[in-house]
Amino acid sequence: MAKLAQSTIKYLIEAEFTADGVVEKPDVIGAIFGQTEGLLGQDLDLRELQRTGRIGRIDVDLDSEEGKTSGKIVVPSSLDSSETSLIAASFETIERIGPCNAKVKISNVKDVRMAKREFMVDRARDILQRLIGEEIPATTAITEKIKETIRTSQVQEFMGLLAGPDVENADEVIIVEGRADVLTLLKNGMKNVIAIGGTIIPHAILNITKERIATLFVDGDRGGELIVKEMMQLADIDYVAKAPEGKEVEELSKKEIFKALREKIPIEQYKVEPKPKELKEFISKREKQAKSEVANEPLTNA
Repeated sequence: MAKLAQSTIKYLIEAEFTADGVVEKPDVIGAIFGQTEGLLGQDLDLRELQRTGRIGRIDVDLDSEEGKTSGKIVVPSSLDSSETSLIAASFETIERIGPCNAKVKISNVKDVRMAKREFMVDRARDILQRLIGEEIPATTAITEKIKETIRTSQVQEFMGLLAGPDVENADEVIIVEGRADVLTLLKNGMKNVIAIGGTIIPHAILNITKERIATLFVDGDRGGELIVKEMMQLADIDYVAKAPEGKEVEELSKKEIFKALREKIPIEQYKVEPKPKELKEFISKREKQAKSEVANEPLTNA
């Protein structure tokens, strides 16, 4: 028997059968060829159609239980729809399989090309969703990357320090710790930024704080706290902004940067604002002092 090439299949004939006894696959195949022979003429003879490759290999799946057999027949066809339908109808003329009475019923004739079209539509939808979900945002990301590159390329020197392009003429400046912080703020659109650039506060920074409204933006760690204390002693800063606890300015997202700057503290409040630990130590010290005074108070006679 010739096997039909998978690429030439147009239809799949699916039939179900029952037999009143126990039969095997050769019995089913023999019944199909034997009892349909001559029904549709020489042109649609199953043996001839298989020999020329227009009908593929007949698959049979069966199961025997309680002395009876039931199963499924699948036949691939490259014939046109009318010829395939005639072949399918001829299967229902089968009355015996092997020595047993039997009944065959066509359950379905599938158009394989329809299934392929459905697959193509589903696949095309998936591809389109991927294009919309990945390619378009990728274009936006490229555009944003170009903008960031332009912004970071605007880093310049001002009075020997790394700064943004607007520092020279801005009335307000943001003072950060280093180059990475300058780049981060530039990426997010803030150009009036300048870096201290080391552990020693440069004279240029001191001069800037005397002439401009200055916001000191530091990391949320002990190093940032020390820089604030040093700047409070040497410079004339107006506000203090801090990154979230344990984070550095260069690690912040755009949202975190703007939030920190919105919540900046005037230097007057920062000087007097007690830290939780300091407040706790102060209260504890006062309580101990009060207890000591009570213990040392002399007893008086009634």
